[in-house]
Amino acid sequence: MKALQETESPTNEDIMASAMGLLGEKEIEDDERVTYGDLRMRISPKEGKAITLLADQLFSPSLLLAERIERGLIPLHGVTMLELGAGVALPSLLASTLPSPPALVVITDYPDEAIMSNLRYNVESNGDLIQPGCEVIVRGYEWGTDATTLLNILPPAKSGTGYDVLFLSDLLYFDAHDSLIRSMVLLLSRRPASRAYIGAGKYTPSAVCSRFLSAAADAGFVVEQGEFDGDWKGSMNVSDLTAEELCLRKGNVYWWVARWNNTVLQT
Repeated sequence: MKALQETESPTNEDIMASAMGLLGEKEIEDDERVTYGDLRMRISPKEGKAITLLADQLFSPSLLLAERIERGLIPLHGVTMLELGAGVALPSLLASTLPSPPALVVITDYPDEAIMSNLRYNVESNGDLIQPGCEVIVRGYEWGTDATTLLNILPPAKSGTGYDVLFLSDLLYFDAHDSLIRSMVLLLSRRPASRAYIGAGKYTPSAVCSRFLSAAADAGFVVEQGEFDGDWKGSMNVSDLTAEELCLRKGNVYWWVARWNNTVLQT
């Protein structure tokens, strides 16, 4: 894989000012909990790695991915899926409640106990909503490191081969593109139908997004940008946000779908 030149990341304060101020987004009034339909999720305490890694926030890319999951626009029935840098794990938890859910949902974030305990709490608190036949697992994982323990979670028929679907929600502003792409390479199954769904807030500089996309292409991925399809089309209530506010958040997101190129698939 071609080396990626790392760039300086915006600070947490820069990101929040851009996301909530310059783009006109309203903050969720309850800064400790998020709701999406019947899901109730607690945000990580504002301490330690949760602040450094912004796991104490729910950013707009998670909402856009959740809306697409709710609308059935991302094929998830019976698949194995894994979320990197999950934060509150909205996409993963919502997927587990679908009438035709994934067979396996693995929620990962940096192996910090405050972050991990919050993720476990969110899974346990919504356990009655998880559909039968869907297994949900929480694991700590640092991007770019050995992924054997995650691959070993897969069912025997797929053990070690990789996941059908990956979710990466608002991770591109970190200065760890090489590590993030290495994790994609290690974790995404080398099958024509395998996909990685990637979201980034428009507060992420376009040059940073471009560098990630270029590095992903060098690693063997074909990455196609998704289009903004108008108003918020989800039917579930989302915290205290109105349809207009949700539409604004949705419009403040770039998103892409990554798949393996033919050269990788043929090797």
